[in-house]
Amino acid sequence: MSLFDTAPLKSEDDSGRPLADRIRPRTLDEFVGQDHILAPGKPLRTQIESGQLASLILWGPPGVGKTTLASLMARHSKADFIPFSAVLSGMKEIKAVMADAEKSRRAGRKTVLFIDEIHRFNKAQQDAFLPYVERGAVILIGATTENPSFEVISALLSRTKVYALRALETAEIVTVLRRALETPERGLGHLQLQVEPALLEEIAVASAGDARSALNTLELAAGLSKEGAIPKEAVSDALQQKILLYDKSGEEHYNLISALHKSVRSSDPDAALYWLARMMKAGEDRLYLSRRLVRMAIEDIGLADPRAVEQAIACMRTVHFLGIPEGDQALAQLALYLALAPKSDAAYQALNRANAAIDSTRAEPVPLHLRNAPTPLMKGFGYGAGYQHAHKNVGAVTAMDCLPESLSQFVFYEPMERGFERQLSERLRWLKARKEELKSGELKANLGEDSTNNSR
Repeated sequence: MSLFDTAPLKSEDDSGRPLADRIRPRTLDEFVGQDHILAPGKPLRTQIESGQLASLILWGPPGVGKTTLASLMARHSKADFIPFSAVLSGMKEIKAVMADAEKSRRAGRKTVLFIDEIHRFNKAQQDAFLPYVERGAVILIGATTENPSFEVISALLSRTKVYALRALETAEIVTVLRRALETPERGLGHLQLQVEPALLEEIAVASAGDARSALNTLELAAGLSKEGAIPKEAVSDALQQKILLYDKSGEEHYNLISALHKSVRSSDPDAALYWLARMMKAGEDRLYLSRRLVRMAIEDIGLADPRAVEQAIACMRTVHFLGIPEGDQALAQLALYLALAPKSDAAYQALNRANAAIDSTRAEPVPLHLRNAPTPLMKGFGYGAGYQHAHKNVGAVTAMDCLPESLSQFVFYEPMERGFERQLSERLRWLKARKEELKSGELKANLGEDSTNNSR
């Protein structure tokens, strides 16, 4: 007797369970989506059909079939299926179920241990599975919505194969909904409900690739149906508000801010506005968005449009002052401004080059002519000797070098020929030419002085 009841796919007459649970696929052919890993001939499909399972991790967003797929794998391999929740279980339960699985192995039975939300286990808890996975006491199937690279320990990752599941397409969700409407035993087929195709597509779009969410909406709308049909009002009431896939601390958060940043960098105002709106609609912290837009103004626009930083700081203050929803318009305005602004990362790259030079060269002392000399002793050591005050020269330009001699050939800032930075580029070329003229003049003057001294 197992410590945990094995959990094959549920019986067909349990009408009290939610529709999303009742309508779970019973075979691989019923499974919708994930063709990139489950189409005939794909490695995972072949592995499942042969019954030769190995430990693996299913990574994907909610409602794409991770639990169902794990159950189908156990059924095909004729193994005990033990669902194990990382939310509800601790070390005591882990050790107990592992000991139970070890007994089953000795008795010639395989155990598929399905760990839902495996990312919620800490390092010590994940470590506890390793010896059992290594000697084949269990076939571990972990499910996670978070990136395993960050949430699953490397030792466990090295012993498992990670399969990435995708959010279902709108057409695939519609297929799932139609099947639920047409299946009499486990679905809603016995009600013989009529529904407009456009309403099914509306449910599918609102589900954002989550089949469970779509089925829950359909079940609720069916409960509001009248005279054998699901009206538009019932679907609208069931949907209430489109729930966007978003987790402020999860990977989708970073995916969306990355999309916003790269859209701004690529000068695509429509995409920038879309990703910004997605994040605001999902409830993202407006000051976080403001900070990220300030960074974009500095990193990707820089001196090509110095006003970009001014606009970004003004937007941040506006958002803080107005709050939601009025401040959202300021964010939208800034995103459009940054997307349309000329782009330059020259200042960003200049700092990177300066840091690289610091890392690769010795820390040179400050040249004497750049040092202040507040005391006679310091003057006696040559502090300040040879310093040229720029404002006393024509154009406030001197021939004086300000880098240590060993770094004099380094060039850190290389302006782009875009926006205001084009003017800076012209200014930089003039400055370099003027310094060369001054240095050449000093050299000639020194040579003349030396020849006069020699003639004496």
